[in-house]
Amino acid sequence: MSFVGKAVGDLGATMAAGGIVVGHRLGLYRALAEGAASPDTLAERTGTTTRYVAEWLAQQAAGGYVEYDAATGEFSLTEEQAFALTDPDGPLYLPGAFVLALGALRAEPRVSAVFRSGEGLGWHEHDEDVFLGCECFFRPGYRAHLVDEWLPTLDGVVEKLQAGSRVADVGCGHGASTVLMAQAFPNSTFVGSDYHEASVELARKRAADAGVAGQTSFETSSAQTFGGEGYDLVTTFDCIHDMGDPVGAARHIRESLSPEGTWLMVEPLAGDTLAENLNPLGRAYYGFSTFICVGAGRSQAGGYSLGAQAGPAALRQVATDAGFTRFRPVADTPLNTVYEVRP
Repeated sequence: MSFVGKAVGDLGATMAAGGIVVGHRLGLYRALAEGAASPDTLAERTGTTTRYVAEWLAQQAAGGYVEYDAATGEFSLTEEQAFALTDPDGPLYLPGAFVLALGALRAEPRVSAVFRSGEGLGWHEHDEDVFLGCECFFRPGYRAHLVDEWLPTLDGVVEKLQAGSRVADVGCGHGASTVLMAQAFPNSTFVGSDYHEASVELARKRAADAGVAGQTSFETSSAQTFGGEGYDLVTTFDCIHDMGDPVGAARHIRESLSPEGTWLMVEPLAGDTLAENLNPLGRAYYGFSTFICVGAGRSQAGGYSLGAQAGPAALRQVATDAGFTRFRPVADTPLNTVYEVRP
């Protein structure tokens, strides 16, 4: 019965993912952050229907995502809940992770099929919410840490960026990291690349909307073929573990760097052994890896499928095999480890 109780908790959590995404899409959390509300009041604030809102609020309260006052019949958000659930541009926005999760789960029939066939399932073959959720989930962390914490840990890089550097952002997705760096360092130029053409098109729009189109350019190309050379900095954010040929990508990165250039590698937080990763974060990352990352690697040439829990030793081996001689972890967050890699 203890195990059944655990399964019931997981079942509730699975359904909660849908409720969190509904709250995200309809602005329910943001409206509730305006002040305590009954279902009628919250429905009025959001232009929604009371009966649905009442059931949603009950689910949220049962899961601990909102607070319920039985005396008044009103619901509210704590400061911590509001911090994590209401601001897509803040340092943490949890609904993005659930957009990503629901998008990944839509591939279940195809994931089950590749378990039998051994084939891959490419990143580009997933539901659009995988791409949107990935940006929505990771961008707040990049915004919070990239410019103020991660880049300053790299030897001499910030000074070069301030003076004017050439930067390649490989596997840039929707360009969140590219845009953040361009905004922070107006004297530098940035080339984003990704093999997913639809993401590249949206990255161009994101850069234009942010006012940095003049500093940025984007190309549709793989990590093994992106253009340019003599870069002062090459960055990869949460993508090396998805590649079928990460060594080939690392080798091309080394060849594209200037002699004193730096590769900033950001990857999911992980230990080197399975035992180290048997924790709530590891559980989440192994889940995403089963549905997205391993299939992405197996869909590409190269023979690798590192998965989202590739630890420092595996990543160091990739860099060493590609000819890099310096590899060191420089920062950790609750979700990521940051590495400085030098020729």
